[in-house]
Amino acid sequence: MALRSTPEDAFDGVPNYDYEPRYVSIDAPESPEMAYVDTDPAGDAAETFLCLHGEPTWGFLYRTMLPTLAERGRVVVPDFIGFGRSDKYTEREAYTYRLHYDALEQFVAALDLQDVTLVCQDWGGILGLPVAVNNEERFARLVPMNTGCPTGADEMAEEWYEFRDFVESVDELPIGMLIANATVSDLDEEVLAAYEAPFPDEELKAGAREWPDMVPRADGGDGAEITAPAREKLGEWEKPAFVLFGDSDPITGPARDPLRELIPTASEEPDVWIEDAAHFLQEDAGEEIAEEIVAFVDRTPR
Repeated sequence: MALRSTPEDAFDGVPNYDYEPRYVSIDAPESPEMAYVDTDPAGDAAETFLCLHGEPTWGFLYRTMLPTLAERGRVVVPDFIGFGRSDKYTEREAYTYRLHYDALEQFVAALDLQDVTLVCQDWGGILGLPVAVNNEERFARLVPMNTGCPTGADEMAEEWYEFRDFVESVDELPIGMLIANATVSDLDEEVLAAYEAPFPDEELKAGAREWPDMVPRADGGDGAEITAPAREKLGEWEKPAFVLFGDSDPITGPARDPLRELIPTASEEPDVWIEDAAHFLQEDAGEEIAEEIVAFVDRTPR
């Protein structure tokens, strides 16, 4: 099972993300290293934000949110295996829901994260929400954004199938184009190049190719044996939760109200849609979202 690292010089042109990369070794085939940034490695801050990206992005997605969150607490932003600066398997078969779930659980334990406010979007929620409810003693709050916790019985939107089929059909996966097509904002070439940076050749995109078809759903996917019971636990979550979705995402938008109704404490928080924000709402309204999250933490003291 081949494992590769993106050369560090591939990231030389990445703008506004000048944080020292750190690494955790994961107990998985070939011992991949999971990269992350940490604004307070000593863990002295009173609050901890764990920010999880999705498909096909990396921690760079949170760059405009980091300054505001870092004023309020420690911010930890990992890159999932196969993404960003983390090691990458070169075969799609190497990627499973269990691999990602175990890696995230190990990561949280290795850093001994406590009293965590989980900020998660897309696959960051599909993985992060189950990890949070299964390790509830480490998590203080949930902020799911444009994401969900599928059971494996879900019917997917037509737009999702169009996206999955496109990923399966192309010889060269255009990472920058996928990001640009799922934002309201016009992203400049430097930003789009930063999303391409982790993938200087197609072999390194195996994880990005596999994630779409991995979504647990009625006609396929992987991981429902973990996500389905986790969704039941979400229905019993008693700590604060703030569901925060963009108003212009046709794929995850319909999941927003059911998720808000599922988590008992979510209805206690303001009923907020982030306006003029699509799937990658961090790109469209990162500073606004960070302010909403800080306000949420301030009104829900532990």
